[in-house]
Parts: sequence; C-alpha cells; structure tokens
Amino acid sequence: MRPSLGVVVPAFRPDPDHLVEYVRELVARLDIDTVRVELDAPRSGVESRLRAADLPPSVTLSVARTRRGKGAAITAGFEALDTDLLLFVDADGSTPVDSVERILGPLYGGRADVAVGSRRHPDSRILSHQTFARRYLGDGFAWLASRLLEAELHDYQCGAKGLTAEWWERVRAHLYEPGFAWDIELVAMAAALGAHVVEVPIEWEDKPGSTVSPIGDTLSLARALFVVRHRAKRLGSSRLHDAIAERRDETAIVDRK
Repeated sequence: MRPSLGVVVPAFRPDPDHLVEYVRELVARLDIDTVRVELDAPRSGVESRLRAADLPPSVTLSVARTRRGKGAAITAGFEALDTDLLLFVDADGSTPVDSVERILGPLYGGRADVAVGSRRHPDSRILSHQTFARRYLGDGFAWLASRLLEAELHDYQCGAKGLTAEWWERVRAHLYEPGFAWDIELVAMAAALGAHVVEVPIEWEDKPGSTVSPIGDTLSLARALFVVRHRAKRLGSSRLHDAIAERRDETAIVDRK
C-alpha cells in the first residue's frame, strides 16, 4: 500500500497565478492526499484571489496575518498533517513537479528517512541560473555547511525536502529557527539523530521575485549555521556544547504560542 503524502507550500508575497498553477500541477500529477498552503501576511487581494481560484478539494489555505517566517510556516503545516510522508516545496515553483516526484522516490522506496532536493549535485540540471552574487554566496555557504554539519551535501538550501512522519516526530522538538535557516536545521538535526539523509539531483529554474536578500539573508544564514552546528553537537552528547546551552534560553518552534 502506497504511503499517504502531505505537502506544505510556505508562501510569503507569492504570485497568486503562479502559485495556483503550481499547486494544481502538483495535485494533478502526484498522488497527494493533502496540500496545505501556509500564507503569511498576505498583501491586499491575494487571499481573496487564492480562495476564488477553485483549487482542488485536497488543498487547504491557511492564513497567518503576520509574517511567521518560512520555518515557522512549514512547522505549522507539518503539525497539521496526518500523513505517512511530509514534504515542503517553495511557492515560486522553482522545483518542477518531475523533480518533486524524484525527491519522493527514496521515501516511497524506504531508502531514505529524509530526502533533500539538490541544485548543486553533479547530476542536477539548471535551466536558469541565479544572479552571480546569489550563486557565489550560495556556493560559499554550501562549502562551509558541508564542513560544519554531519550531513555532507552539495546543497542545503534548495526549497524542496521531505521526510517520513516517524522522523518528523523525532526531529520536531529540536527545531528552533523560524526563518530560512529552518530547513538547514531540519537536515542537521535529523542527521545528528541518525537519520538516513539522501540528496536527490533535480531540475531547477531560478524564478524572479525571490524574497531572499542575497547578502543580508546569506549573512543571517551563516550566523544561524554555527548555532545549528552547536545544537547538532548537543545531540551528539558534546559536554562543551551542553555547557554552552545552559546559558541559553530557547523554546522549540512547536512549543511556542
């Protein structure tokens, strides 16, 4: 029997037409039980356009009036799902549906606990490149992350990742980053807990209108990377990192009100 699948699409300032088209294609071509669009701080008219779009019955639109951050939005979506597999994809549709299906392959086949889409894998196919600044900073971040984290990947930031419900239950209480660093933390914590993480090459196309700042958000991600590494080391019973943690007062996303 095929495992049930739930998909979360975090959306902040999305293009409503592109988002609707992408969600419809996901539902039409993949065996998805439910899709949750987690819409943050919608601009005037966006929510009404999405609700009027006649989306498939399996699609739920969840709206937060403030910007929670990508990680907090995905967490809320995953917490609302009751499926065997959980996946998130970015709302801009940069990861084509064919590649989403490829990411799901190792999860359906039981070959992975966590499956990570990768734009920088040698077998990936890039249809439209990012600007030089974003590509250069992204490459540098990936190089640094591969040396700091237990999960050695080519790409940590691709907006398409999935995992089993069992592993979501194991990792959810170890996630603290509400923003773009969340999916990096997801991979790092899962690997530290012993998950089998598989990197999947994808076809990818850079989309205009990204809400990621090439310099500001990359610097924030770099700072978050060292915090994530610290948390991962704590899971590995590092006495040094346990001592550091005693001076910090943190609450996991799932425990925040």
